[in-house]
This record gives sequence, C-alpha cells and structure tokens, in this order.
Amino acid sequence: MTSRFHRYAELFKSKGPWCTVYADISTGTVDSLHAIDVLPENICRELERQGAARADLAAVEAAVRPAEGLPDPVSRFLVVRDGTVEIDEVLPGPLAGPGVVRVDAAPDLTPLFRHRPDDFPYVVAEVSRDGGEIRLQRASGRRAEGEQQIEGETNHINKFPGGGWSQARWQRHTEVVWRRNTEQVAEQIDKAVAESGAQLVVLAGDMRARGLVEEQLSKAVQPLVSMVNANTRADGSDSADLAEQIDRSVGELIARRQQALLERLAEQENGPDRTAVHGVAPVVAALQQAQAETVLIDENALDAEAELVVLDAEPWIAVDEADALGATALGRVPAAEALVRAALLTDARPVFLAPGALPDGVDIAALLRWSAAPAG
Repeated sequence: MTSRFHRYAELFKSKGPWCTVYADISTGTVDSLHAIDVLPENICRELERQGAARADLAAVEAAVRPAEGLPDPVSRFLVVRDGTVEIDEVLPGPLAGPGVVRVDAAPDLTPLFRHRPDDFPYVVAEVSRDGGEIRLQRASGRRAEGEQQIEGETNHINKFPGGGWSQARWQRHTEVVWRRNTEQVAEQIDKAVAESGAQLVVLAGDMRARGLVEEQLSKAVQPLVSMVNANTRADGSDSADLAEQIDRSVGELIARRQQALLERLAEQENGPDRTAVHGVAPVVAALQQAQAETVLIDENALDAEAELVVLDAEPWIAVDEADALGATALGRVPAAEALVRAALLTDARPVFLAPGALPDGVDIAALLRWSAAPAG
C-alpha cells in the first residue's frame, strides 16, 4: 500500500456509527451565512439531529475550530467514533465539493480524495552554497515526514573580492568548496529518493547552488527535478512564494499522472486482454473480486442520488442487498462513498478526476489487475 490514506482502511472494519465532518474553518467565514460549516455548536446541532452520541458531539466540538496561522481559505476533515477523533486533517484551500456533516454506518473519506487527488512522496531541497535543507513530503499533505539539515564548509564561501595574483587562486578554492558542499546535498537527495520512492524533486534556493546540485544528482534522479525560483535561505525571503511554487510543481505532476491513467484506460479497455471496465455494475463486480487496481471517478458526473450497499465483510460492496454474497449489509450510502471504501479495503487506488476527463458517457471506470475478458 503506497497511499497514506490506506492506513484508514482498518477504520472501515469497525462498527459505527461514525461522525464525518468536512467544513470550511477559515477565520474570515465564522460570521458568514455558511456558519453551519464552521461553528462547532451548529455542526454539533446537526449531528445531534442525526442521532450522534454525546461523547461524539463533545469530541467534534473540541476539534472543530478555526485554523490559526494558516491563510484563508482552509478546510478541516474530521472522523469521530466512540468519542475518539480518528482522523483530523487540516486542508489548505477551499472545500473541494460540498461540506459534510453526517452520522452514518461507515466513515466517508470521499472529501479527502476530492481535496487531495493524489498521494506520492516528493523531496523539497532548499539549497545554498554552504549546505541545504531537505524535506520529504507527500502530495496529500503539507506536513514534512522527514527533514535533514546539511551544513557544509563555510571558509572562503564567498569569492575573494580583491585583485592581484591571489584572486584567481582564491576563486578556484571557493568554487571547490561550493562543489563539495552541493555534492553532499546531492548525495542526500539521491538517498532520500531511493529510500522513499519520491516522484518529484523540487529544487529551491540560491541559483548557483541549485545548478551545482542538479549537475551532481544521479542520472535516475535528474529527470524528477523541478527547479523553482525561490531562495528562502536568503534574508527577507518569502516562504509563501516557495509554497505556491511547490504546489504548482506538485499539481503539474498530478495532472501528468492522471493523464497517464486515462491513456492506460483507453489502451486496456480496448486491448485484447480487456484489463479495464467502465460502468457502476462492472466496477462493483471488479471490487468484489479485489480485481480493481485503480478506480477512476468523475467528481461531478456520478449521480449524486445514486447509492450502493456497504457490507460489513468481504466483498465490502454490492449493488443491492441480494448481491451481498453472505456479508451483512450496513446500509445504502452515496455511490462515490461506497466505491472509495471498497477500493481502500481491497488495496485499490480511488482517483477523482475533473469533470469530462473520462470518455464521453463514462462516469466511473477501473483499471484491473487481471483480464476481464472471458477465457477462450
């Protein structure tokens, strides 16, 4: 399992009821018309109306609060059960879809996948001529999962400003120091990529140092580099500009990865082995057999009124109760929610795509682990 979201799969195996909250917690919207999505007492009132237990209401009220120190807009995603906050995610940016305030038999993780459409590790390296800072992050979150400071040599780090016979010698020595320092940074970036499987390397910092680091990266890592023109290691630098450029680089890679999935869908659905299917019933059937590798969902086109049955055990999902294959039905929930749940429980990857990205007339599709074509 490569996605950090898959660690939540075990939650689906526990009995509810579950409280799910996805709300705009921007400090500027507390007194707006959308207060039900923000104010803890209004959210709790709605959960209470739906039958939430007192312990759950207390946990939600304590957790739902404006995010201080983050620029608006900002959202929050909570999942609560038995008075315990199982998931608490602060999500920079506006809501990606409607807010959620619900009590149900299973937690609804669709807001997370809509808000964070991909999940892969990447490396951010802020470099200078005397070392650098390397962070391991994931596309699904802002918090660093690992961080390393590299302190290089500082003697003669600036070129000798004088003239005469000694200037060239000092400049050559300075260039050697720079190269040794940036070589250390490049070695650690190579190591971080090898250990994490990072799909992207964002290089920021001093322009000259960035170039030296890129030159010294391994041939396998160089194609992953996205160079950004932000030097946060300089006095008076703006970290917000770096964050914006990192988000842009990550977004561009997400778009390329999604395009690759769509190309695979076209090839595999029309190929002789038929390792792709589309439509609710074929995708549900693939999930029931743990045959689906990736589930592709149009974020808007899937009928909001459509529902599927969630089950307490394998095969986890059904079109209707008669299709439960011996498991107990927990209830009917929105189709997208049931599909995400079944995908995580069968080690598949759910991906929400922009409206119209899938072929005409297709709302949902799946790339398969083995052929759907009949034998013979």
